[in-house]
Amino acid sequence: MTLKVNDTSSEINEMSPSWAIADALLGGTTSMRAAGKKYLPKMEGESESGYETRLSVATLLPAFSRTVSVMASKPFSKPLQLGQDVPPQIVEWSEDIDRQGNNLHNFAFGLLSETLGYGLCGVLVDYPKANGVTTLADEKAAGLRPYFVHIKHDQLLGWKSEIRNGARVLTQLRISEDAEIPDGDWGTKEVNRVRVLEPGKWALYEEQEDKGKREFVLIDEGVTTLKAIPFIPFYGNKECFMEGRSPLIEIAHLNVQHWQDSSDQQKSVRFARVRIAAIIGGEVEGNVSVGADHFMQLPQGADVKVVQGSAESVKIGREELTNLESQMIQMGAELLIQRPNGQRTATESNNDAEANRSDLQRIAEGVADGIDQCLQFMADWVNLPSGGHVTMFSDYGAGNLSDASAQLVLSMQQGSLITKPTFLKEMQRRNILSPDLVPDDELSAIETEGPKLGAMV
Repeated sequence: MTLKVNDTSSEINEMSPSWAIADALLGGTTSMRAAGKKYLPKMEGESESGYETRLSVATLLPAFSRTVSVMASKPFSKPLQLGQDVPPQIVEWSEDIDRQGNNLHNFAFGLLSETLGYGLCGVLVDYPKANGVTTLADEKAAGLRPYFVHIKHDQLLGWKSEIRNGARVLTQLRISEDAEIPDGDWGTKEVNRVRVLEPGKWALYEEQEDKGKREFVLIDEGVTTLKAIPFIPFYGNKECFMEGRSPLIEIAHLNVQHWQDSSDQQKSVRFARVRIAAIIGGEVEGNVSVGADHFMQLPQGADVKVVQGSAESVKIGREELTNLESQMIQMGAELLIQRPNGQRTATESNNDAEANRSDLQRIAEGVADGIDQCLQFMADWVNLPSGGHVTMFSDYGAGNLSDASAQLVLSMQQGSLITKPTFLKEMQRRNILSPDLVPDDELSAIETEGPKLGAMV
């Protein structure tokens, strides 16, 4: 039996361009350089060698990846809490929730990071294939138990769904997998596989070559004891079932613009620094050397002028880059601003922290709810009545944009994502510190200052 995998969901095709931008930015300078003209266009009239030189020295300000990292860290600045209703078995399993050494806290951090960066990912709650296992004792002796599998955004090939009891549920899910198989006596090679999941059954296909033609061939299949596909999607900004977009995608676009403008600025600065001699009048024979240690002989009537780029244009370019950087910080900070959450109840009116939610809190709560569903699938695999729930730290919202952006800048500095001088300058821009303060002088004074007030020496 063979499988066609080119009938991918139209929603996935629509999300792919945004995923490509996120991939390049999260990969840093190396990935952006590898993308070449896709994100750094060649200028009209620019030679190929000139473009390659410009590309080779371009550097990325990692604003998008910094924002993803800082925002994802906030709900996990305190440990993820398992509720009292989580069964002891699952509590034990949560210490190695994916059988790859990751506890539930770290695993959930990865989920939130991907939903912020790409807008969509998922968790498959899987169970090892049990050959020859017939009793619970055999199962325990073999170390068999359910575990989480992080399904990344680009592993989702397609799906089918339908409405059941008023809710949309998956009836089929196709996931790509990479597997390492033996190749000869000593080597190994990677092969592409597709796992097809349906309620109560699964099938595994592998890409193989037959007579010069490559196709996916069925290599394994089986049944499960579950009536549903044990997969839970996680969203950034949910647009519809199995479709989500990064809440930070506009920062990604601004980051690409900053990458392009920064390259222009580098070229402008080089032109402003280098003086070019222009000989006017007369006919000059051969090569002419120009410099402080060179003697120049010109024909009768000739003159030498110096051409140099404008320092003003360099200043304008720097201001434009600073404006872009400020925009990216402000847009990232918007995720922290608490907003009214629909109609308030009498209880909510007495508790603004409960009545208001920032976008980041909303997304993090969605991750926590999704984990609850995953724990329930764990319980279903081993016939437990309930999987319990988790609680995630949520006290990090801000009342206004100024507070939120200052909080974001502080988090970036604490996470070693920006320098202390940059932090002080950003605080000055927000009128939190005096504009008369000189960051370098302040940092030098801190180094020579004595013990903190109240500290014992």
